[in-house]
Parts: sequence; structure tokens; C-alpha cells
Amino acid sequence: MKRRTVAVVVACALALGILAFPVCAQGSKTPNYPNHPITLICPVAAGGGTDALSRLLASLIKEDLGVPVNVVNRPGGNGVIGHTAIAMSSPDGYTIGMPTFEITTLHWLGLTELSYKDMVPICIVNADSPAILVSTSGPVQTYEDLLKRIKANPGKLKASGTIIGGSWHLGMCGWLMAAGLKTNDVVWVPNSGAAPSLQELVAGGVDFVTCSLPEAATLIEAKKVKPLAIMSEVRNPVFPDIPTLKELNVDWSLAAWRGIAAPKGTSPEIAAVIENAIAKAVQSEAFKKFMKERGFGTVWKSSKDLETFLPQSDANNGKVIQALGLKK
Repeated sequence: MKRRTVAVVVACALALGILAFPVCAQGSKTPNYPNHPITLICPVAAGGGTDALSRLLASLIKEDLGVPVNVVNRPGGNGVIGHTAIAMSSPDGYTIGMPTFEITTLHWLGLTELSYKDMVPICIVNADSPAILVSTSGPVQTYEDLLKRIKANPGKLKASGTIIGGSWHLGMCGWLMAAGLKTNDVVWVPNSGAAPSLQELVAGGVDFVTCSLPEAATLIEAKKVKPLAIMSEVRNPVFPDIPTLKELNVDWSLAAWRGIAAPKGTSPEIAAVIENAIAKAVQSEAFKKFMKERGFGTVWKSSKDLETFLPQSDANNGKVIQALGLKK
């Protein structure tokens, strides 16, 4: 991995505002917990980033908990099957899962009635904010120019980054709304992910892309794409000249995240034991190395932090989905 790419990854973590990871107090352990293997449900298929992160955490926390932690993949239904499996499992501490950003969007899209309220949120360990990227060979080279072009040509410019209703699509639409524009002022070209969307950008098929900086790092290094702004709370120190939207007087931020949760009804004592084990794992050198190599932004949000973060994230995503006409 190139030195600058590694720096991008490290900076993405910093740009998301991580602090030191305090190890939470365990409280009083439930007697004899845990005393047999734990299942960690991953809501996507094997082989992807969420699966890899699930397996890494499982391998790390088993050392602290003293029992095997086995990852079981439950893909399907855009995440509905896996998230439902997490929520509907027995709340005895022997089944946990890795919910993702989609738990705050699926119910708005009418794909399930399930929401974060049907789980015991334990922590978030990863989050990546989208940036707004243009081609270096294109006519737009500044944020101000892009905004002017959108205003002057409503419904003419094209953007991409993921499927319709995906995190990067919602990021773009939230930005447009916060900037006083309409969600249909830009045509979203659905794509399977950031990689094909960025190739489309370089080829001139779309005017801009919203995706995370790690996903675009290689093309940024090659000077084929240029980030104009990032939808995070603070600037990325590797790209110190790229402002946050809030610095550009647009009150909007978003991050696609992954975390750990237990079924609703899991006791606070058991949840505390799991949180403590995850907190230790996140501080390990193995975890830090993995996150750098994968290009994931490291963020620690405790169960206490999630009491305010999840309702706010859910509400924000609901507003955007409703504005898109996707609310069911």
C-alpha cells in the first residue's frame, strides 16, 4: 500500500472525530457468563468488508471472553434477513450481531418494520463519511462551481456512488436539501458501488460521485478525481484544503457505519461485558492494522453515545428518504 494511501486511511479515522477508546466498566458480570460459544450474526454475505470486520472482532473478543465466537452470515433482503435474525434471537447473550447503517433506513424504505429500537445497541466501531468528487479533467473544479451548475441546470447533472436509497445516495440528497435544493435537481445513476461509479466519473459518464475517501484514494493519488468537500464533522488532515460541508454553510453530515448489538431484552450486565470486550479489541494492534489495510475509518461510539446518535441518524435518514419519495 502506498504511503499516501495509508495516510488517507489514518486521516479518515481522525476526520470522523475519534478520541481515545476508553474501556467501559463491566459492571457486575452475570454469573458464569459466558460459559459456551457465542454466535455473531453478520447481515451480509461472506467475503465483503462487513464480513471481514465481523470475523476479526470475533477472533479478538474470544480471547477476552474465554469462549469461541462464531460468525454466521445471514445475507438477503438488502440486510433485512440478517438484521431480523439479530433482533429475534434469544436475549441470553449468546447471540450478538453486526448491524450496519441500513438499520436506520430499511424501515423507512418499507422493507421491514424493524429498526434500531428492536435491538440493544452496544457500540459502533467503524464509520466513513462520503466526499463529493469530480473528475480532474472535467469542467467543475470547485465546490462553488458545482453548486452553481446544479442551480442553473436543475435535473441535468448526473451523480452516482451506489444503489438508489443507499448510503452515498442519501448523503448526496441530504446535502442538496441542506443547501436549499431539491433531491431531483441531480439525476442519480444507480450503480453497484463506488468503484464502478468512480470509473464512470473518470470516463465522463457522470458529473460527480459521492463516496468515501478510502474508496477513492487510488484515483485521488493518480490525480484522476478531486474531492471538493466531505460530509463529516471535521476536515481530513491528509486533504487539509478540502472543507466540510458545515464550513461551506451547509449543515449536513453523514457516515455509513458498522457496530455491535444484541437482541432486545439482553441484560445490561451482559451487554456491558460484551462492550468491554469490544472496546479492548478496538484498541489492539491487530484491529488497527486491519482497519488501515482495509481503508476503514475507525470510530468508537459507546452504548451511551448511541442513545442520542441512533435516533438522530434515523430521523435524518427518514427525512431524506421521504423527500426522495421512497418512504413506504
